[in-house]
Amino acid sequence: MKPKRIILIRHGQSLGNINKSIYAKLPDYQLPLTEEGKTQAENCGKTLKNVTKNEECIFYVSPLWRTRETYQGIIKSFDKSLIDTREEPRIREQEWGHLKSIEECEIIDKARDDFGPFYYRIPNGESAADVYDRVSDFCGTLHRDFEKPDFPENCIVVTHGMTIRLFLMKWLHWIVEEFDNLENPDNCAIIILEKRGNEKYKLISKLKKRKLNGNSYK
Repeated sequence: MKPKRIILIRHGQSLGNINKSIYAKLPDYQLPLTEEGKTQAENCGKTLKNVTKNEECIFYVSPLWRTRETYQGIIKSFDKSLIDTREEPRIREQEWGHLKSIEECEIIDKARDDFGPFYYRIPNGESAADVYDRVSDFCGTLHRDFEKPDFPENCIVVTHGMTIRLFLMKWLHWIVEEFDNLENPDNCAIIILEKRGNEKYKLISKLKKRKLNGNSYK
């Protein structure tokens, strides 16, 4: 049964969002939420509960610590009997390699923008195109799950900013330039795809656009 909604949620503010030098001390997957991030997650849960009300939900959650913490904050507003959860490694963050300094982060950020966000492969890491491939495989799993007669009314994906953009690119058949022209959603932003009468999903949330500057998106 196709769900009424596919809902994409970016994790709350993490330590890496406010202090890039932490990447030299902790691997990306271990970065925790800040106190502000935990508050964002709980507020997100309250907003999400107003959307889903007493409908059943299934959560697909990236295994990184900040996404799991976000999920735990969100479900404080939910009746546990109405939710199911699956940890899903394919929707993890883009692999950033093994960073050693904030300067290295800044160099990669600039190189990616100059080369093109979709195609640039981070040294010892991934390109957005690589992430697109695993997100596409995850979408195939969703389509198969939707065929189950008892699939919940709401499919909720707790993941990362770039992964959300790539999911939308795959699901809505965007071209590369449409992906490149978007900013990541804010921390704990709720992005909703709603099923219409033709069984297709329509994006009903507004997305932030990037400014075009020559061949780069700033």
